[in-house]
Amino acid sequence: MLVQQLGAPIPATPLLLLAGAHAAADPVYGVYALALAILASTLGSLPWFWAGRRYGFRVLKFMCRISLSPDGCVRQTETFFERYGAAALLIAKFVPGLARVGPPLAGAFRFGIPSFLLYYGAGNALWAGFGLILGFTFHTEIDWLMARLTAFGAPALMVVVGLLALYVAYRWLVRRQFLKSLRASRIGVAELQAMIGRGEAPIVLDVRSRTHRKLDARMIPGARPIDAEDLEGPLAQIPSGHNVVVYCACPNDATAVKVAMLLRRRGIRHVRPLAGGFDAWVGAGLLTTPREITSTSSFTVIGR
Repeated sequence: MLVQQLGAPIPATPLLLLAGAHAAADPVYGVYALALAILASTLGSLPWFWAGRRYGFRVLKFMCRISLSPDGCVRQTETFFERYGAAALLIAKFVPGLARVGPPLAGAFRFGIPSFLLYYGAGNALWAGFGLILGFTFHTEIDWLMARLTAFGAPALMVVVGLLALYVAYRWLVRRQFLKSLRASRIGVAELQAMIGRGEAPIVLDVRSRTHRKLDARMIPGARPIDAEDLEGPLAQIPSGHNVVVYCACPNDATAVKVAMLLRRRGIRHVRPLAGGFDAWVGAGLLTTPREITSTSSFTVIGR
């Protein structure tokens, strides 16, 4: 449990099921397994929590780069946190992606350590308890399955390893196809700066999540913040003949590319994601401005 929470791709839930099945014959073992699972999972989350407090979204990006599905994990987790707040930690272990990204995100939000330990520890207790109870309930079937696997020996192990390898290969192929779809025409930071300097007045859309904009209120001057979960109204106001640049702060510019593709399907042809997103703009040492509260009825156009 500790190694899995620290980041190793170990399937922890089957271990809980096995422990729950064993607890049918030895209830004390079940209590021991529950306490150990809670302690190990909570301790394993603390390094990520402290890293989130110190490095913020850089830690989230690192975790997503080593994930098999990186391009959506930060965005989905941010959205979940925005919707449920601290209560998200109570069910973090039940939500794919949130269990791994939840602790550093809580650190980035400056949760107090007592509050984090209380919520995340309670969530670990719910998750571990559910797995143990499930294993206890189906202990007869689990014992039967383990007996069959033991009888088959090495061939059964090879089948399990083969299925795991197929799963990893499938996820890798899906990710590769997704990355190919992201290789759309992009605009570089220098080109966007040149467009602004020539007075071409592009519409610049900031599609970072609300969470990200709260943690980092800077933005490209004149950019318009838009929530990717509520696009219909704002996107309908964009004139079809105008140059549009979309940026985010996510791995592979995934959200910006998706919004750009949506705009193209709506007939807006001159739209491009900003290569490298907001980080590339800041990394180039260009001007940023604090986020301003603007009306949702019109778009800010740079250069006018």
